[in-house]
Amino acid sequence: MRQSRTSIDASANCCALHEPSVPFTFIADPWFYALAVPAVLITGISKAGFGSGAGGIAVPMMSQVIAPSVAAGIMLPILIVMDLLGLRAYRGKWEWLLLKPMIAPAVLGIAIGALLFGVLSVAATKALLGAIAVSFATYQAVPALRGLKSWLPESIRSWLWCGLSGFTSTLAHAGGPPVTVYLWPKQLDRVQFVAVTVVFFAIVNAVKIVPFAVLGQLNVNNLATSLVLMPLAPIGVWIGVRLNRWMSDTTFRNLMLVLTFALGCRLLFEGLR
Repeated sequence: MRQSRTSIDASANCCALHEPSVPFTFIADPWFYALAVPAVLITGISKAGFGSGAGGIAVPMMSQVIAPSVAAGIMLPILIVMDLLGLRAYRGKWEWLLLKPMIAPAVLGIAIGALLFGVLSVAATKALLGAIAVSFATYQAVPALRGLKSWLPESIRSWLWCGLSGFTSTLAHAGGPPVTVYLWPKQLDRVQFVAVTVVFFAIVNAVKIVPFAVLGQLNVNNLATSLVLMPLAPIGVWIGVRLNRWMSDTTFRNLMLVLTFALGCRLLFEGLR
């Protein structure tokens, strides 16, 4: 009888080992989706309509409910899908001559951001970005300041702003303000501006896959939540493309300044509180 009981216990343990386990779970908190749904839509509209003018708002919004690193991991696959949709919408409307000096600095910024991930606080990064965005928007909005010219050579400007974009994009998907600062003096029309940023961030986000995977941010639970939110990506991009076609260049530039200033204030608030 004792031997039979032992056999039964062994059989039960064996069956337990082979019981199907849940491979992954997604976030079920309704408060998370109350923030995540508008965040993803705003990101898609911004990327496809304004060149990531307010694209960095997703991680701060989601971070009200979940950790910033988790929010960044959830957003990366969604951003990549938005990039692919944006590339299709603006196919052939970007200039490689403009993009060429932007890529290497961005890749360097991504590498530095990956090395400092977890060392430099997200709050400090947000405060830095917020200060840059608010200062830039104020600079452009005040006529007396607009007359001042930058004495930085073009090569230094690309390494400074595009490198900073790659760096902050790695930490918080908030690389929009530095790229806006870099591209603004070039006086691009609204379609060219968005097309260049679409390609730039498509490359940046593709490169970020490697450090995000190494850092564990692309785990199955984050990917499951990404899939839940993914249907919102084409909706946001579609709205953004339509808005870009509807606006005039002047309206576009004014809205860009407003979005940059608003995002900067938000990032400052998040970083300094």
